[in-house]
Amino acid sequence: MSEDESTPVTNKNRAHRKDKQLAWDTDDIDHRHISWKIDAFEPKDNKAGAFTEESSFATLFPKYREKYLREVWSAVTRALDVHGVACTLDLVHGSMSVRTTRKTYDPYIILKARDLIKLLARGVAVAQAVKILDDAVACDIIKIGTLVRNKERFVKRRQRIIGPDGSTLKAIELLTQCYVLVQGNTVSVMGPYKSLKEVRRIVLDCMKNIHPIYRIKELMIRRELAKDPKLATESWDRFLPQFRKRHLKTSEKTAKKNEIIQQKTEARRAAGLEPESSKPAKKVYTPFPPAQLPRKVDLQLESGEYFLKADEKQARESEKKKQKQAETTAKRREERAEAFVAPTETAAPTVEEKQQRKRKAVENEEKGEYTSGEKVKKKKKKSVSED
Repeated sequence: MSEDESTPVTNKNRAHRKDKQLAWDTDDIDHRHISWKIDAFEPKDNKAGAFTEESSFATLFPKYREKYLREVWSAVTRALDVHGVACTLDLVHGSMSVRTTRKTYDPYIILKARDLIKLLARGVAVAQAVKILDDAVACDIIKIGTLVRNKERFVKRRQRIIGPDGSTLKAIELLTQCYVLVQGNTVSVMGPYKSLKEVRRIVLDCMKNIHPIYRIKELMIRRELAKDPKLATESWDRFLPQFRKRHLKTSEKTAKKNEIIQQKTEARRAAGLEPESSKPAKKVYTPFPPAQLPRKVDLQLESGEYFLKADEKQARESEKKKQKQAETTAKRREERAEAFVAPTETAAPTVEEKQQRKRKAVENEEKGEYTSGEKVKKKKKKSVSED
């Protein structure tokens, strides 16, 4: 065998190809053991000098934000001047715009400035929105207005993201290290890139009727598992909760219902009671349909009211009305009169009546005649004296 035959033949098109490096955002990379150092972009890093073309972005803002933006626009201008970006507030058309200048040295800062004016338009405070100019902070504006058609259902699910007294929103912020603001038809999020994906998943699932508490519980378990170095190379699927929506079939529902009825029957038998009949009493079957109810005109014909004139009908109606008013008036008078009826009082016995009772009691003692109450008292006195 020659030397040429032993060596593998490689395609000349693939001779200088290298294996692709793994993407940083995949789940199989452990970010805890890799230090992703982001160096700040300095003016000296811009080798080409000033930009040859001007880049600009503009966004509209709602009317209720106009007063706030006028108050804080000086702070926005100062924050953008540091990076050499100019900004304009147009109150006539209700828009904000940013553009590069001759002093701009960072080519990516214009995109950060665009995110800044978007966050300001969506209700984020200027002190928080300015943090987006930092390279380590990113933002995501999640549109939720078109995910649910029913308005009432949309409001309920949007409120579910906030939770009672903002507790759910606070838990999401603590677990993801993000700033979250629910405003109108959007949810504004600021934080690290990895956490933005988690918040987006929580918000979209909530609008699909999956409660945020399930995702929050999963994040809490992941955070606890990350503390254990032994589990760094293992799969965490066995520790994470599996929440599945399970719809029962008709046969399963019937079996469950029969089981509950059987338990109730056994409980009644154990208590010595007769079991309740689950099935209602059968109605007697008749092939004929029920008799048709009479119409209003038929009833008027029977009573003779149909043949009355208009003034006679009016007189009869007014008479009925007066009779009803008289009954109501009499009833109300009785109710008012009840408040003035004196209650039955038991008058205290006078001194003369008390003396007469004592005399009768003494006479009865002499004769040996006692009432039932006096006999009991006498017996008690004798038993006490004997002791």
